[in-house]
Amino acid sequence: MRALTIRQPWAGAIVHQTKRVENRTWKLPAAHHGTRILIHAGAQPDRDAQVQGPHLDVFSAIVGIATITDCHWADEWDCCGPWAFNQTYHWTLGDVIALPEPIPAKGALGFWTPTEEAVNAALRQDTAVAW
Repeated sequence: MRALTIRQPWAGAIVHQTKRVENRTWKLPAAHHGTRILIHAGAQPDRDAQVQGPHLDVFSAIVGIATITDCHWADEWDCCGPWAFNQTYHWTLGDVIALPEPIPAKGALGFWTPTEEAVNAALRQDTAVAW
């Protein structure tokens, strides 16, 4: 299982709010379409973000799990809702769950492979979450 590092407050907005699109400057590699990934909150916040709410203060930790369901280029604002930016690739996310206990982990740029212990800890929490 791979992980994707996302700066706060965006990682928190994905797992605890309604953000279901990740804006990226690069196209999703075909191998990752339809895969389940871990959502990792990066060590540094996006200081320009204007998002408020609970659970946005966790850093350097795996905070959720999601499935990447689609990727497309967007030429207009809001094609995927209020979180979607213009002139970016939109990676749409489904089956998003927040982990009850964040798992400390050092992230990386792009997709990265977490330790086996971190993956197992996340999957144990995934099965414990009531759907």
